[in-house]
Amino acid sequence: MSAGMGWIYKDDTFYLDQSDGVLKAKYLLVLAALPRHDLVVRLLTSRHPELRPEHPACFHGDPYPGFYLGVLGGPLTARSWLDLRFLDDFDPKEFDRKLQIERLREVMPLPAALLRSALLCAASADDTTVQQERRLRDALTIV
Repeated sequence: MSAGMGWIYKDDTFYLDQSDGVLKAKYLLVLAALPRHDLVVRLLTSRHPELRPEHPACFHGDPYPGFYLGVLGGPLTARSWLDLRFLDDFDPKEFDRKLQIERLREVMPLPAALLRSALLCAASADDTTVQQERRLRDALTIV
């Protein structure tokens, strides 16, 4: 198994909720999964829709830079955005291990046209590192 570029995954134990001590789930999108590199990943969110624009879809302003994905269907029934704030890259071996133990599960692929737009938007985000930007732009050549 290995991470699929353009796939949305659900991590059932992504973060610890400090208010109740319970591990909580998050959905994430693999933006770039290139050989011999860490995975460039960003979280999906539906929180604070009143502060996240739908138009333009690619928004780099405050308080929440993001890319509007729409209502994707399946388990993602709310309006969703790709959160463009910084997220550490994922080690592909660790990602695969989490897939094997079913801590991570494939949810759905993002349509190619939407993925291309998300890649362009994420590559230009303020919190995207120079290395990540290179990998995102390289990923654009194979979408």
